[in-house]
Amino acid sequence: MCQAADNGWRGNPVSGNFALPTIPLNIMSTVFKTIGLIGKYNDPTMADTLCQIAEYLLSRDVRVLLDEASAKFIPAGGLTVANRRAIGRQCDLAIVMGGDGTLLNAARSLVDFQVPVLGVNLGRLGFLADVSPSEIPQSLEEILAGQFNEETRSLLHAEVVRDDCAIAQADALNDVVVHKRDVARMIEVDTLVDGRFLNAYRADGLIISTPTGSTAYALSGGGPILYPSLEAVVLVPICPHTLTHRPIVVSADSQIEVRLKSSNQTKVQITCDGQVSLAVKPGDRIMIRKKQPKLRLIHPTNHDYFELLRAKLIWGASPTGSPFAR
Repeated sequence: MCQAADNGWRGNPVSGNFALPTIPLNIMSTVFKTIGLIGKYNDPTMADTLCQIAEYLLSRDVRVLLDEASAKFIPAGGLTVANRRAIGRQCDLAIVMGGDGTLLNAARSLVDFQVPVLGVNLGRLGFLADVSPSEIPQSLEEILAGQFNEETRSLLHAEVVRDDCAIAQADALNDVVVHKRDVARMIEVDTLVDGRFLNAYRADGLIISTPTGSTAYALSGGGPILYPSLEAVVLVPICPHTLTHRPIVVSADSQIEVRLKSSNQTKVQITCDGQVSLAVKPGDRIMIRKKQPKLRLIHPTNHDYFELLRAKLIWGASPTGSPFAR
């Protein structure tokens, strides 16, 4: 079993060099009875942190299911190892440790089970995994006691249709991107919204993003930041040939159709959340719609989206190093 730690949370949670708090015997029972632990894929540096959080949860009489991919780096004694389906079916909460990429992966695998997800950010730029290492002790205690905020986030569902048959499909929490694959040549696509023609794009690609993904690839492409609770989707062309082709925001309930023109000679693929790829051929249609159900995301009670934006995007910071800075 994982080594038990001393009293009080101390040290650096990123390296796992922190200790667990003493739990009074008469403390109120946690609102979560079974919790799944998911660490960053194939990252042994997560082991100490996962192990000590598992010890803490066990000390609270919480049943812990350890994701089978994370179990490769942790002694499994005393912990039940489970796949994502088992975590989805049995857990009241999933704690995901890593960066936003880890949480994106966990979200797609757990959304259909309606398991709330808590992200602990041990990566770099965390918009989804918003509990920082220094906040782990206090936030975890409060959340287990039922003190947290819950919000829902929409996902997209993409299907590749060839000869009127759906041949591939995938979900995305951030974005669905239709893009060139190899050579530096533009692709040509026709785009329809709810059956009505929107535009014919000649570009390096097209990003279809949720509000969650509006701070990711879409933002780099010049798209707007959408507040997470907005029922909207933004379409952002990537390096369009015609500079007047600008991002456009449509209803989240819209069905978006992207038709890959038969004249395309450039190899094209679809990427969902930068993690799942679908192959497409000229003449294929990509159908994109809002997925049901939504992701349940857990935040500490002090979570503030605007504060998060200011911190992550360095808004209001003086331009250190600039020759014009005083």
